Amino acid sequence: MNEIRPIEPADRCPAMSYTEMLERDTRRPPDYLFEESQRPMSTAPLPVDAYVSEAFARLERERMWPNVWLFAAREEEMPDPGDTVVFEINDRSFLLVRQEDGSIRAFYNACLHRGRKLRTKGGPAVNLRCPFHGFTWNNDGTLKEIPCAWDFRHLEGKDMRLPEARVNLWQGFVMITENWQIPDFAEWLGPAARHYERYDFPNRYTGMWVAKRIAANWKATAEAFMEAWHSITTHPQLLGFLGDANSRYDLIGDHFNRAITPSGVLSPHLKGKDQLYVLEKMAEFSSGGDANSTRRFNPAEMDDRFPPDDPLLARKLLAEASRRGFTEQLGYDYSEASDTELLDNFTYNIFPNFSPWIGFLPTLCYRWLPGDTPDWCTMEIRMLYPTPKGQPRPRSVEKTVIPDDQPFSWAADKMGVALANVFDQDLANLPHVQTGMKALRDGRIELGAYQESRIRHFHETLQKYLNGELPASASR
Repeated sequence: MNEIRPIEPADRCPAMSYTEMLERDTRRPPDYLFEESQRPMSTAPLPVDAYVSEAFARLERERMWPNVWLFAAREEEMPDPGDTVVFEINDRSFLLVRQEDGSIRAFYNACLHRGRKLRTKGGPAVNLRCPFHGFTWNNDGTLKEIPCAWDFRHLEGKDMRLPEARVNLWQGFVMITENWQIPDFAEWLGPAARHYERYDFPNRYTGMWVAKRIAANWKATAEAFMEAWHSITTHPQLLGFLGDANSRYDLIGDHFNRAITPSGVLSPHLKGKDQLYVLEKMAEFSSGGDANSTRRFNPAEMDDRFPPDDPLLARKLLAEASRRGFTEQLGYDYSEASDTELLDNFTYNIFPNFSPWIGFLPTLCYRWLPGDTPDWCTMEIRMLYPTPKGQPRPRSVEKTVIPDDQPFSWAADKMGVALANVFDQDLANLPHVQTGMKALRDGRIELGAYQESRIRHFHETLQKYLNGELPASASR
């Protein structure tokens, strides 16, 4: 169990904390947003072997990846019986197939004859036929046909069903693991699994999905999104409406941590700006100044509910605009939604490589996939949209793969210009993080005690897998 303790003011930026903002919310936020969870963490430097060593990556492949739950697909990618998705990680390839009863099975994506992948991309399938020699399986994994069966008499009576990985369906996410002894996903994750229940994730759909190869280790890339304080240097355009140093960082169990970064507030690093400045900067980012934005509030609409000297005035006005705008847009009643659930950045990380945010409005979802060397990875970014009330959930959009020589802004028509620019700013750092770590004389990096505590927590859990402390039982 974590040690739950109050966070001392000395551990924090000397400004209003996220928790203090919750206490001044215009609606009562859920209890799980008030829960602060920290525990004593080492402040010793971290060795860079975790990012640059092939031997370290091999240990991850052997001891960690097969023994954790992995985000393989969203259900709306494969809504109909016979729909398939190919999920690949490291040297593993899995073929996910929607069954007639609505369940999903995950087969090892290899023909039992000569090992050829049964499929290299998803799509509808009447059966699973190997393109090499034609060995064919039914969609439930049972053997259907062997061409020239007279030459395979020795296989008669042998179990030729396709081997399977384990599947759990959770909040519209298809989670898989090779380990059949670990707890079901929701139990494995712990209390944070309940945080998603309020936001109707099973009824959401992938409305934006891009992927790009990053010239940095998957952990270094993921860790670039585990703290907000790099915004002061990397994303200065956000400081007018993002409380970067006001963020709260929580460590819960082995497999979950989070950063909650308030929006609609002035960064503590900026001085001498009023609340109208915050409103304008939010509008510029979210809509390019579009007067019809759901996050634009007309100052003429202010009334006695919003005292002009309130330091959270902009935040409250933006939340009210969001309630009105998204109710009109989506058809749901957001009148009781708290300010924080309408505005803030809930960077929830599920170990090892999955970050599905929460909140009522469209939410980001990240996945990081390791490359075949420690020096690169693939980062996938999705936006999960609420399905408008009374409408069927749309099928997921197709993934857009950004060419290696192009920035995220190449896909600005999918992502939006402002969001693509944020990721390009991060990308500008990451290749130089990877090469810079190799140039360190002592092979060690130093981390902040609080704002980078999630990175330490992540490495603590990873080391438990590499040392054999986790999982509790061996894989089958």
